[in-house]
Amino acid sequence: MDLPNRIVAEMMRNDFFSQWLEIIVESVTEGNCRLKMTVRKEMVNGFGIAHGGIAFSLADSALAFASNSRNRKSLVIETSVSFTNTVKMGDVLTATASEINLTKRTGVYQVLVANASGKAVAHFKGVVIRKDELWFPEGE
Repeated sequence: MDLPNRIVAEMMRNDFFSQWLEIIVESVTEGNCRLKMTVRKEMVNGFGIAHGGIAFSLADSALAFASNSRNRKSLVIETSVSFTNTVKMGDVLTATASEINLTKRTGVYQVLVANASGKAVAHFKGVVIRKDELWFPEGE
């Protein structure tokens, strides 16, 4: 298993919220990640649509995995999200995170969350602080 996938596997091992979301990791490379999940009944609000926190949380997990994939432990310090379409129970969502800027201390990522037909449901941007601590010292 390559280093980015080892890191995400280690993160997922203790990420009980991502496990609850039943996230499937489709791909991870340095600075990028693609996740998939299905919206369940308990994720729907009183309007009959998915709670905004569901798309946000999927995007946040994609950001976390993409930003940590370079072996430096990274923590989010700022996010923003725009919801562009509603999400319903049973919808399959895909979050694609891409690195748009990387420095020694910070990283900036954009995440597109789309439904199964490819329609964007959320646009997410996140900034992370990159710590000196490594996931796997031998991976440096």
